[in-house]
Amino acid sequence: MSAAVGGGYAALTEVAASTVPQKALSAALVAGFAAVCLALRAYTLLALFGAMLLPVGASGACMLVLLARAARLREWRFLWPILLLFIGVFSWLAGLLYHEGMGRAGVVTHNDLLVQFAVAALALLLLAPRLWIAQQQSRALQMARLTQAALSADLKALQAQIEPHFLYNTLANTRYLARHDPERAVAMLDHLIGYLHTALPDLRSPMSSLGRECELAGHYLALMGIRFGDRLRYDIDCPAELGVVELPPLMLMPLVENAVQHGVEPHPGNVMVHMLVRRQDDALVVAVRDNGAGPGKTALGSGVGLRNLRERLAALHGNAAGFRLQVAADGWTEAVITLPMGAA
Repeated sequence: MSAAVGGGYAALTEVAASTVPQKALSAALVAGFAAVCLALRAYTLLALFGAMLLPVGASGACMLVLLARAARLREWRFLWPILLLFIGVFSWLAGLLYHEGMGRAGVVTHNDLLVQFAVAALALLLLAPRLWIAQQQSRALQMARLTQAALSADLKALQAQIEPHFLYNTLANTRYLARHDPERAVAMLDHLIGYLHTALPDLRSPMSSLGRECELAGHYLALMGIRFGDRLRYDIDCPAELGVVELPPLMLMPLVENAVQHGVEPHPGNVMVHMLVRRQDDALVVAVRDNGAGPGKTALGSGVGLRNLRERLAALHGNAAGFRLQVAADGWTEAVITLPMGAA
């Protein structure tokens, strides 16, 4: 089954799906109407009701089977004439059965063409909106997949830009420390190896974990701590029970990098970077705070990394997720991600 057909079939089955109580209620209504017709001996009305149900059920079932099996059917425009064909054929068949059934019961029917037209109109009225809704849902699903693919490509491109610069600076600092402070050079290499060991597998995986993301942030901050010396202190507070929570890779790194680039580098004094992970009701909240230089005159969150983060959150979770970058009441700059706990 092709991706297009799979998306259309999933959309149509979702629209056509009903809960068990709804199915039970529909069956009860049909059975009750049939019982009333039999009790009143309204056989003509009962036959007409059955004739109306036949095209609706048969056409809908054929559409689902067609979408499930016809792998060559890639465009929705072909489904509309096929739906009209199904409705026409089954309406003609329903009219024929109605006429024959009434004839066997000794009832003379009139206006058989009008009956077939009414049956077809009812089937079209019930099935056409469902097919249109399924078409819109399929298009929205395809657009979401394309958007997610584009964001993934943007993330790869962003990493391709960031990693060489980061590695160059780290290796340059390591070379300098190797000549003047070998012990710190070894520590920097250890953290660099840990950073690469954590980051590289996640770049090839669609999902990571909160524990791995915090570990990656820890290695990065440790490297920056060796680079900036006593000017940078950091703390990562992530409860162990939340470490297994899954989330997309490199979701937290833009927050940490933003704190270092805009909080530590421009600030001449000591800076504290604090990462805090908490669960609040049904949401996962990750905050990165620093008391460094602050945003200054630059726009909050206007960088490429944070813009990419906002787009990823919107594509993955819509309005259920949130991101804000602000100056808190205590003067610290804080970047906060809020994720729905079930989605995370």
